[in-house]
Amino acid sequence: MKKIKNILVALDLSEIDETLIKYASFIADRLKAENVYFVHNIKKYEISELFSEHLKDVNLDEIIGEELNEKVEEHFKANANWEVLISEDPYSESLIKYIADKYAINLAIVGNKKHEKGTGVVSSKLLRLLRCDILTVPRNAKVQIETIWAGTDFSHDSRKVFRVTKDLQEGHDTQLKMVHVYSVPVQFSPYVSADSMAPKVEKHVGEKFDKFLKKLNYSEPIEPLSFLGRESGAARKILNNIDPSKVDLLVVSDKGGNTFSPFAVGSVTEELFNANLEIPLWVVK
Repeated sequence: MKKIKNILVALDLSEIDETLIKYASFIADRLKAENVYFVHNIKKYEISELFSEHLKDVNLDEIIGEELNEKVEEHFKANANWEVLISEDPYSESLIKYIADKYAINLAIVGNKKHEKGTGVVSSKLLRLLRCDILTVPRNAKVQIETIWAGTDFSHDSRKVFRVTKDLQEGHDTQLKMVHVYSVPVQFSPYVSADSMAPKVEKHVGEKFDKFLKKLNYSEPIEPLSFLGRESGAARKILNNIDPSKVDLLVVSDKGGNTFSPFAVGSVTEELFNANLEIPLWVVK
């Protein structure tokens, strides 16, 4: 796998920043990253004219930079180089893409605040804009990885997920469950009952698990986990069954076997990215 050398962390001066810094420290230490860049975008155009007069002689870049440097110094404990980058851009997504390209970022860590009222959300545009992996982290995320769920549709694209999980497992007591959502073909339902077809489909899925595992040549322990559902509702099936008290991280590929364009993002991944997940989600590019 490509080594995670350079990490970008998007901060916004909200309560989630502390969680993101601690989680970035944890990941950087676990994967032995070399450089971590903490990025904040000052949107001066959002400052009301009512306050612009009071702030005209204030160096916001310097003040915010000092605050974030103190916060990072307090919570970032990994043995990696780190730097706080302050910039001004009307669109945070374009700024994150620019920095990701400039500093050869391998992993971008962003906050998942979709469940918090009154806060902004990171646009799903990042899924298409960034060429690096993306890790979304909710404010109450546990800074630990003891159990990982890895989503797969047995496609070639989904195999790259396990290059990430292998690095996260190696040398640690971490349980990995390979998650697959399968469906019973409905087009034959007038002639064959779903109940009679289910055992054959389950057996077929089990054989696909075994074949997929052999191709992976995976050295760490892996537990297959399958759910009966519909292909169109695979994301919802995962969300309904994932237990945040038992799962610490969900890892999925940016696209699956039904995505033909190399620039497209799979519908399942996009639905998971836009969901109110209570655990971190790692999207592998």
